[in-house]
Amino acid sequence: MINNIISRAFGSFASIKFPKTIQNIINKSYAKIFGIDFSEFRDCGEYESLTALFTRTLKIPRKLDDGFISPCDGLVLYCGKGFEGQAFSIKNHTYSPKELLSSACDESELDGGFDYANLYLSPRDYHNFHAPCDFELLSAVYESGELYSVAPKYLAKISNLYAKNERVVLRCKSGEKLFWLVFVGALNVGKIKIFCDERIQTNANLGPSVYEYENKHFSKGEPLGCFELGSSIVIIAQKGLLNFNIQENQKIKFSQKIADIK
Repeated sequence: MINNIISRAFGSFASIKFPKTIQNIINKSYAKIFGIDFSEFRDCGEYESLTALFTRTLKIPRKLDDGFISPCDGLVLYCGKGFEGQAFSIKNHTYSPKELLSSACDESELDGGFDYANLYLSPRDYHNFHAPCDFELLSAVYESGELYSVAPKYLAKISNLYAKNERVVLRCKSGEKLFWLVFVGALNVGKIKIFCDERIQTNANLGPSVYEYENKHFSKGEPLGCFELGSSIVIIAQKGLLNFNIQENQKIKFSQKIADIK
């Protein structure tokens, strides 16, 4: 898995704390190349490493909209209703939700249909992700895999890409319905961090792992974790839970309403 080796090497480089003068040059170059807006964050010269810059936090908390909010900043690649066990990553290219969710989903839990959205975080985006609503966390599943780029042009080239890549799946419950948050690894993503459980280690040559929880609840907007560089989040919900109000190629931000909770 050459992409995994490259990503580990990039993650190691990004974590190095260079002398301040050199680090400032690295940070400003990165910010210029990707067009990062620092208006909600500390100045780019204040971060002691590229990893610190990637995982920057907001200076002032955002006001949360009503309903089910976006867990991240990013771009909507596709949003729709699933049918016959298939979903679209981008137009005309499908993936298998059951394969993507792996052991986090029982065989019959999507049989009645489902709603889903694929959100892409580019290298310029805010890389932290948050709880999209109040929910109970039932389990987390880590699946090892490839680290293909998740940019749209690669989704068009590699079939079922989301389900082939490394990922962490959170199995969540809202009311009587289930939904899943899938944090998909990608090329040059050093790690996916889940703040509530340090046992979950990604891009570390580990096999599949399942972590189960009892009485672990999160409030809407609460930080859940971060990517150490851009990637993708897939939201899958059982039919009857969410009514999405977003569309393909729409830019969204964490705290913005993206669905009504039925």
